[in-house]
Amino acid sequence: MKKFFEEFKKFAVKGNVLDMAIGVVIGSAFTAIINSLVSDIIMPLVALITGDVNFAELKVTLKGDITLNYGSFIQFVVNFILVALVLFFVVKAINKLKEPKVEEKKEPEPSEELKALNKIVALLEKKK
Repeated sequence: MKKFFEEFKKFAVKGNVLDMAIGVVIGSAFTAIINSLVSDIIMPLVALITGDVNFAELKVTLKGDITLNYGSFIQFVVNFILVALVLFFVVKAINKLKEPKVEEKKEPEPSEELKALNKIVALLEKKK
């Protein structure tokens, strides 16, 4: 049993596990931000365009208290698209930062000696 706990401790304190845990916490906070963006900013604008419709309350009553809440589904789809879009831009920006900057290499200015040698070669070629 002691060996099991030692292995678990070794696994739990690995860098990848800690990085993943940090990512989950940041992801949860990011999800709250995106949910607020969708429900508090985007959906009211969509409601303004579509005629003051609250998507979260759109539903079809099937039988009695049984409802098909398709408006809530629409809101979750919008959330997903926005999260995917923002993550795309974040990953794109990070990848751009990771790319090594390629500087244009300028041809070095030929030395005076090389210029003189080139003139001599040109004169010799003319004489041929």
